[in-house]
Amino acid sequence: MTDSGPLLGRGRRSHTEPRPEAGHLEAATQALGRPDHALLVHLEFDAERGRANTLQELSLLASSAGLQVVECLQGKRPKPDPATFLGRGKLQEVQARILHTQAGLVIFNHELSPAQERNLERALSCRVIDRTSLILDIFAQRARSHEGQLQVELAQLERLATRLVRGWSHLERQKGGIGLRGPGETQLETDRRLLGKRVKALKARLEKVRRSHQTQRLARARAGVLRVSLVGYTNAGKSTLFNRLTHAHAYTANQLFATLDTTTRRLFLGPNAQVVLSDTVGFIRHLPHTLVDAFRATLEETRDADLLLHVVDGADPERDAQLEAVDGVLAEIGAHQVPQLVVFNKMDCWPDRQTGLERNAYGTISRVWISAMTGAGLEFIRQALVELCQPPHSNDTHADMRANDSDGTE
Repeated sequence: MTDSGPLLGRGRRSHTEPRPEAGHLEAATQALGRPDHALLVHLEFDAERGRANTLQELSLLASSAGLQVVECLQGKRPKPDPATFLGRGKLQEVQARILHTQAGLVIFNHELSPAQERNLERALSCRVIDRTSLILDIFAQRARSHEGQLQVELAQLERLATRLVRGWSHLERQKGGIGLRGPGETQLETDRRLLGKRVKALKARLEKVRRSHQTQRLARARAGVLRVSLVGYTNAGKSTLFNRLTHAHAYTANQLFATLDTTTRRLFLGPNAQVVLSDTVGFIRHLPHTLVDAFRATLEETRDADLLLHVVDGADPERDAQLEAVDGVLAEIGAHQVPQLVVFNKMDCWPDRQTGLERNAYGTISRVWISAMTGAGLEFIRQALVELCQPPHSNDTHADMRANDSDGTE
């Protein structure tokens, strides 16, 4: 099978001699440079004109994976080349930059087919991966809980199912036993069968986890506890806000996908306000579908919540595109119907904006501006949660009072 360890261990020089036969081109791949030095490649196609360039985001992903980005190459094409994704001229440019920078890894900011990966590795003589493989590797490094490790392994195996040929240099047919005619099962077919068994076992174990989570959610619903989930783009400050509100000690770092495992804590807001707050995995543009499917048991916590605190990095120029990307993932998992409170975070890095709140036409707090790092504006989130915990008639009374105040009546 393919390498399943961290990226730092990939691309090392192989000690096996290359073989010219078909099906053995992976064994012939020789890493030229350092495996922890990465060269990034991004192409803009005619069908993608006007979309946000995510090359800077890919650089942050590579840094989060423990890689050192040595150079970023960009180009334009009408459409991808079916064989190598790149054109002939750009391929020669990448070859020259690999020799100059001594990069042992090339990362494409696109989805590559298995054939394109193999052809690129043959032409560039180094390890080649795409954006999806990089995200999967980061998830594999960060998963700590048993559930998270199961989910990441399932996503890796489902992706590996289409790339089994990459890791094998012994695909000759096995001979049948005594009294049997013809060739037996190929090594590739054996690997696919074993992989299928493992995937089936992982899905069964994750189904048990999903049922356990569902039982816990039903118990909270019967107890009248308000279930709130933190969602948002990766590195928007969800875990920092979670620690501020609950006084927990969840891991925080200025890197993408610092948090993978869902953490749940009670939030005390008063005698009549019982809230359970959950910190979930962050989202990203072009999130691999294999990850969405594998993390469905975790994302159900978001779908069954009573309220979503949608945390947005207010200081990021791409905040509108990030907000749209998160809404897209929420729609994909069926959580788009859950009420949202949009939390614009990092006001300490946004000098043109002050902390505050905004109400919708129904008088409900719909947007707040805060700084989770300094704690400024957190009272607006607590105020919104307290109002949600109040009985319906109390909310109607407050709405009528605000309406009377706006009309100038007593």
